[in-house]
Amino acid sequence: MYNGENKISVVINTYNAEQHLDRVLTAVKDFDEILICDMESTDHTLAIAQKHGCRIVTFPKANHKSAEPARTFAIQSATNKWVLVVDADEVVTPELRSELYKIIELPDCANGYYIPRQNIFMGMFVRDFHYDYQLRFFIREGTYWPPFVHTFPKVQGRVDKLKGNKQACLLHLMDETMHEYIAKMNEYTDNEVEKKSDKGYGMGALIWRPIWRFFKSYVLSGGYRMGSRGLIRSMLAAQYQFVLVVKIIEKRLREKG
Repeated sequence: MYNGENKISVVINTYNAEQHLDRVLTAVKDFDEILICDMESTDHTLAIAQKHGCRIVTFPKANHKSAEPARTFAIQSATNKWVLVVDADEVVTPELRSELYKIIELPDCANGYYIPRQNIFMGMFVRDFHYDYQLRFFIREGTYWPPFVHTFPKVQGRVDKLKGNKQACLLHLMDETMHEYIAKMNEYTDNEVEKKSDKGYGMGALIWRPIWRFFKSYVLSGGYRMGSRGLIRSMLAAQYQFVLVVKIIEKRLREKG
């Protein structure tokens, strides 16, 4: 059916990821390889992976608080030309699998593709106008992933967006409570401080970054169509930016003494 050279490895980074993993692995069973890069899980993650016949490699957990430090190791551990990175709480739709295999048969395909992801917020999938594009499909050779939270991989060559079939997407199953959402906001902004501490953010950024993020989420991305959920989600997006800028300023002031 497909050119033998054009095979796809699905790469999944895990740490105590048993909650959704069985469903995630069932959805990718027809790809050429499923590689689990585990960070020393202590739950049933490895047993579930073994049940599905996955190839498993290990990356030391150490003090890492996110999967990013293990991403490049995981990608380069794959055996096929093309890699699809899937989180342990994301489901690949059948339409997405079909689209990816069609794309890699094209003579002028890009070296990497942003894939639309549909998220759940307060018990409801965010609608189509809120697609969250993630750079998750690319040629393995030459690709590396910066070891910071909320970063995209660096792909050698042209990168494009997957467009057309709205059903060809990742379904993000994680539906966090507000307690979990805010706790993760604190953790993620801590991790982003190192990445963005050289931005020189000041008083202006405390105002315009949250306002812009709210406007982008609520107006440009159509959050207003989701009622109270959209307003809350957009306010939290603005809060994330405010907290991040505050932490960057705090770090700079403390270093000056």
